[in-house]
Amino acid sequence: MHMLFLYGPPGVGKSTVGAILARHLELPFVDLDARIAQAAGRPIPEVFASEGEAGFRQRETAALRALTREFQGTRGAVVALGGGALLDPANRRLAQAQGQIVLLTARPQTLLARHQTQPGQRPLATDAAQLHALLQARAAHYATFPRQVPTDDQPPEAVAHEVHIALGAFRVQGMGPAYDLRVRSGLAQAWDTALAPWLTPRPSSVGVVTDRHVHHHHAAALLQSLGQDECEVSVHVLNPGEASKTLAPLTQLWEAWASAGLDRHSLVLALGGGVVGDLAGFAAATYLRGIPWVNLPTSLLAMVDAAVGGKTGIDLPAGKNLVGAFHAPRAVLADPDLLRTLPPQEWRFGLAEVLKHALIAGDRRLLALLEGGLDAARRHRDEVVRRAVAVKVAIVQQDPYERTGLRAQLNAGHTVGHAIEAALDYTYPHGAAVAVGLVVEAALAAGLGLAPRDWPFQVAAWAHALGLPTHIPAQVGWGPFRRALRHDKKRRGRQVYFALPVAVGQVTTGVTVPDEVLHDAWEAWHD
Repeated sequence: MHMLFLYGPPGVGKSTVGAILARHLELPFVDLDARIAQAAGRPIPEVFASEGEAGFRQRETAALRALTREFQGTRGAVVALGGGALLDPANRRLAQAQGQIVLLTARPQTLLARHQTQPGQRPLATDAAQLHALLQARAAHYATFPRQVPTDDQPPEAVAHEVHIALGAFRVQGMGPAYDLRVRSGLAQAWDTALAPWLTPRPSSVGVVTDRHVHHHHAAALLQSLGQDECEVSVHVLNPGEASKTLAPLTQLWEAWASAGLDRHSLVLALGGGVVGDLAGFAAATYLRGIPWVNLPTSLLAMVDAAVGGKTGIDLPAGKNLVGAFHAPRAVLADPDLLRTLPPQEWRFGLAEVLKHALIAGDRRLLALLEGGLDAARRHRDEVVRRAVAVKVAIVQQDPYERTGLRAQLNAGHTVGHAIEAALDYTYPHGAAVAVGLVVEAALAAGLGLAPRDWPFQVAAWAHALGLPTHIPAQVGWGPFRRALRHDKKRRGRQVYFALPVAVGQVTTGVTVPDEVLHDAWEAWHD
């Protein structure tokens, strides 16, 4: 389930990109043709010359089967396949069962230019005529692979980045031990296989943390996959909502783990949205001075934001996330298919964070999906999650502990958003508050001359297309709003610093805003 296969015509760059991908993911890299040549004791052209294509294909099938057995139950490997390795339906079924496949593409002239730099290395494409014939013969076959990444006019690192997104495969580094983050539809259909690398060796016990709603929809499949006869499994079910991310539920969770006998060799599984992940992660960070955990997010907001980055914590009456710890999980496994049970309103709230990520990265493809509204985002949920996750991973990797200021970009929309939530005693949904926060902070950027005057209206149009609010609720008065800002956890002393979206692909951090500019924006965008 964790194998990552690169496929495509000869000369498309599978080996070059595969080696980069494997380095990023800290996985073994295997060139299947190199394995075949090693087993045969001679180069691939000589195998073709002596055994013909039929003999080579037999060796290819045997090598692929051996490879999948070799990495069974591990974190997997990155594999560069030969250009015809999956023509055999049995080979294709095997690869699809063991992992994911991305097809690399390139224009014929690009492939020909690459072939000319290594003459004689590709026995089925020795000249232009043979290459064109091969591409024509395989065109229908290659077209059946849904995930494709072009390699023309792109450096290998840029291609590897797009392959990360296409595969939904990331390795997050910089915060203690690196950990895997996988986004893949269908993971929850086989939790035992998906979790295998983190259940080996078998933990002494497993503590599952979830909430009442998620428990109803998804807990049974997880509990069944854990095989409770092999290790002790305890389940702690929270009440849904932000009220569970406070000190009393945290204490109850610690006590439940102590009663269940969890020790330093136990594993915590957080199955739920952002509240479950934040609380369970913080409890794991502090119980016995830290035990391992795996995050299994079930909401859109958690998949694209809360579950990525290793930040855990609880709320205090004075503000959100004021007590917490950096405690990276062993892994984050996100299955977009779980979002099918998510109510439309929860989808909208999660899309506020997706919009934030699209604005930060300047991801035009992601913005185009959002412009299609809620229905388009739900149809393309797998790609929406993968693209949004890629943005946060890239930023977190560069500033894991929020020391360089780069990670502050992720606060866009949140300073105003958190103030709205605090002013309303956390009865206002987080995603709705972030949407309003993005619009108001865009207005602050315009008011400071950092963005055009019409910029907040453009941000509001994107939010409106998703059915998200764009104005500060009427019940939030100026006084409570201003007081809530003073308790923002990103303040230094009495000064609040904003991360303002100023353009697509640009967020300016560390901005101080005079009260008169803040009040003008509050008046303009207040219901």
